[in-house]
Amino acid sequence: MQPAVTSRSALDIILSLGSVVIVVGLVGWGMWVWLKKSDDPARLIFKWVLTAVGLVALIAVGIYIRNGIARGLDYGVAFFGVGCVAALGVYFAAIWRHEIAGLVAKPFGALYDGGNAELDPQAYYSIAQAKRKRGHYNEAIAEIRKQLQKFPTDYTGQLMMAEIQAENLNDLPGAELTIERFCKQPGHAPRNIAFALNTLADWHLKYNIDRDAAQQDLQKIVERLPNSEFALLAQQRIGHLASAEHMLSAHDRPRVHLSQGIQNIGLLQSSSHLTPTDGDPGKQAQQYVSHLAQHPQDTEAREKLAVIYADHFQRLDLAADQLQQLIDQPNQPAKQVVHWLNLLADLQIRHGAGFDAASQTLSQIIERYPNQAAADIARNRLDLLKLELKAMETKQPVKMGTYEQNIGLKHDFPHRRP
Repeated sequence: MQPAVTSRSALDIILSLGSVVIVVGLVGWGMWVWLKKSDDPARLIFKWVLTAVGLVALIAVGIYIRNGIARGLDYGVAFFGVGCVAALGVYFAAIWRHEIAGLVAKPFGALYDGGNAELDPQAYYSIAQAKRKRGHYNEAIAEIRKQLQKFPTDYTGQLMMAEIQAENLNDLPGAELTIERFCKQPGHAPRNIAFALNTLADWHLKYNIDRDAAQQDLQKIVERLPNSEFALLAQQRIGHLASAEHMLSAHDRPRVHLSQGIQNIGLLQSSSHLTPTDGDPGKQAQQYVSHLAQHPQDTEAREKLAVIYADHFQRLDLAADQLQQLIDQPNQPAKQVVHWLNLLADLQIRHGAGFDAASQTLSQIIERYPNQAAADIARNRLDLLKLELKAMETKQPVKMGTYEQNIGLKHDFPHRRP
């Protein structure tokens, strides 16, 4: 029986030692995590030392009370022990008062600040912005680079660095390289890529008056983001880029001498003769047709051409064809499509296409965007459409002449894409 007892005692010792090791390990790990999260590690270690001293004193008091009980506890030992324990309690509370208060207030504070929820790591550029405002541009770029080492794909930092290079250091090639590196990084939102390249095009136009470079920047949007809203907007902007000669002439404009205005205009019986006349619609139509042959994605020019076709040449069919091309073009913003459908309905009402044609046009808005506010507006307009047509019929008709000039009405105007 002796060997069994010995083996059992050895097992108990091993289990006890194992439990002690586990407890010490858990306590050590908790203290290490606590120390890493502390704002003042030295102060925390000092508190641990004071706490250890207090624990030694508490153990000594416990031993004293136990020995007193063994000898037969009297009132003196009891009062002394209780007084020592109370004093040590005050001692520990003084050391850890802030932590105890925080532990009590933590559940309530977590309702407002999220408690111990980990924040997503992100770059901070407040130092770089402050240095840039003080004119320390190279130091600002150095601060941005520090953040980009941690967050190499951060959109805000890369664009800020390109802005400093282009706007403050006159280093447009450096800014162009920064934007190009940004665009080559995977995972960026198409909107951010389009904004960066549009900004680069602005810099080429503003600082170098380089139309070709700006056009290349915008063309990159078309190539990188094909069949998107951003590609359409870039193509439209390309169509509106001024020539290099026109941009250069803006810096050396000749002085224009204006004739004296009309005196005592309020005494005239009529001022209708002073109203400025519009340009020749025929010439404007021809210019738009030529422009659209080179830039077919220019929605603004096509819309203006459609209005001229309808209002000046009384060719509602040609106007409807131009607007329908815009409406059917993919990736157009809903706001623009609704605008063109309403414009087509306006022209149909204005030029006598009838109730059915206008109602079919407005119904397209409801079919395309049934859950948007535009659909509700279209429904309201449909309810009042007959009154709108009746009001238009009461207006005096305007007699127009017959136009047979080759202005793009019969030949060479842009047809709808298949």
